[in-house]
This record gives sequence, C-alpha cells and structure tokens, in this order.
Amino acid sequence: MQGVSLDLAGKAALITGGARGIGAETVRLFCQAGARVAFNYRQSRDRADALAAECGGYENPPRCLAFEHELSSPADGRALVEKTVAAFGRIDILVANHGIWLADDAPIASMAETQWRRTLAVNLDAVFGLVQAAAGHMQQQAAPAEDQPRGHIVLISSTAGQRGEAFHADYAVTKGALISLTKSLSTELAPRGIRVNCVAPGWVATEMSADALADCKRGPAILAGIPVGRVAHPREVAGPVLFLCTPLAGFISGEVLNVNGGAVLVG
Repeated sequence: MQGVSLDLAGKAALITGGARGIGAETVRLFCQAGARVAFNYRQSRDRADALAAECGGYENPPRCLAFEHELSSPADGRALVEKTVAAFGRIDILVANHGIWLADDAPIASMAETQWRRTLAVNLDAVFGLVQAAAGHMQQQAAPAEDQPRGHIVLISSTAGQRGEAFHADYAVTKGALISLTKSLSTELAPRGIRVNCVAPGWVATEMSADALADCKRGPAILAGIPVGRVAHPREVAGPVLFLCTPLAGFISGEVLNVNGGAVLVG
C-alpha cells in the first residue's frame, strides 16, 4: 500500500520569524515537503544563514532564502512579500509566525504605552501588510487544478488570544485579533480559492518562553494547567501548520486549530 505524502512540491512559501523556535521547525518541514521557502529574521543572522544552508540555500536555484527584514508596520509586511515574489516568481503560502511577548508582567495600570504600541505594531500591523500583499498576488496567479486552493494563509495565534492572559494584555489582544482576522479573511477569500486558517499554540519550549518555564513558581503552575503534562516541542506546532497547507486540508477554511495539549479547555 502506498503511503500518504504531505507534498508541497512546486509551492513557494513565506514563513515569518523563521530563524528559531516554531518558525525554524516550520521552515525545515516545508523544505522537506518540497516547497521553496523564504523566511525573515531580525537579529539572528548566523542562525538564519545556517538554517537556510541546511535547507537548500546553496542549491542552484536556492530552495531556502533568509531575509534580514524588520516587521513592525504594514509597509514592512508588504515589502517582505515582494522580496519573496521577486525571488521565487510567486507566493503560494504565507505563514505569519513572527511575534513578540515580553516575559515580565505588566499590569494594565502601569503598562507603558510604548510597550502596547510596539506589540501591536509587530504582532498585528505587520500581519495586515503581509496578508494584504500575499492575497493580492495569490489572486493574480494562475488557477491550479480543479478543486485545489489557489493559496494558503496560516496565522499563528495563541491560547492567550482565546482566554486572555493577565499582565500580558498587549499580547493577548493581538493574538485574539488574529483569530478574528482569520475568520474575516476566510469568508472573503475562500470563494477566491485562498484558504485562511489559524494555529493557536499553547506553551512551547522556545527561547521566548524559556525564562517563564524555568521559573521555580511559574513553571510548575504552567505545567499543572496542561492535561498532556508537558509543553509542546516546536515541531509539534510546525506539523499542523504544514498539514493546513497541503491538499489534504483543501476543504478547511476559517478554522482555529488548537495545539496546546488540551490547556485551552481547562484554563
């Protein structure tokens, strides 16, 4: 019996925040599935270059490209999409994975306006520019085979976007907005052949969450709220993202896929 393949051969993908954590594992999986992948980074040049090389960056033509590119405005998002299209000639998949979360608690009564504005700029404003440009290109590209999507957009939200997060209202607001954006874009773009879905991770073992998970009080409390009994590995989030961009998920649109070990049901 022939096996089932999660095949993205011939597809061009842009994955934001791809140099580390969930983004890096998503880059690896997409390249393993046959896609050409572009990703951005802001500071981790050595890590980004190593990942691109690992995933085919030195092939001719290259299968994986790393762009040093800030994402904190709609214009930044649009410009990154244009870089991807210039490199690959098209864009079939957008995974908006980048984002910031400050580990230090910030009560709403004392949260700095600069923190609020910065979080919204990176986590939300840049995503608007990304999806605006990507959807425009996807709609102009030649239609694929019958019943096959013209393109895929996956937004990375969080359990915080569904149930909130005390002392991190800035982050929770942006992740909740991405869920609403997913539903709005799905209704608008599904008739045009573009599938828009959302993956909402819970706690994942990444550099961004390392301090909180290592805290002697907070760490055990976090684990106690996860029925599976542990935090996720980045690849366990990247896998569902990959699935949503394959033909096997061609009839899924507007979905919020929780990847949190059951935590969203008990919090």
